[in-house]
Amino acid sequence: MTTTATCESCGMPIETGRYCPHCVDETGALQSFDDRFERMVAWETRRRPDATRAELEAATLAYMATMPAWRDHPRVASLHPAD
Repeated sequence: MTTTATCESCGMPIETGRYCPHCVDETGALQSFDDRFERMVAWETRRRPDATRAELEAATLAYMATMPAWRDHPRVASLHPAD
C-alpha cells in the first residue's frame, strides 16, 4: 500500500518530498509567497469566476494559512490562532 503525502504549500497529493511540481521553481526551491499567492488566486478565479478579487484573495489567504509552508508567513500568520 502506497502512502500519499500532500504538498506543504498547496495541499496537492504527492508521493515524495515536501512540495509538488507546481509550487517549486526550476531549481526545486519553493516559489516566493507572492508568486504562489498569485497562482493560487488565479486557480481560485477559475473555480469561482463570479467572485470579486477581494473575495478570491481572502479565500486564498485563509487556505494558505492552513498550509505548513505558509502558516507563519506575515500575510497569513494573523489568520490562525497561536499554537
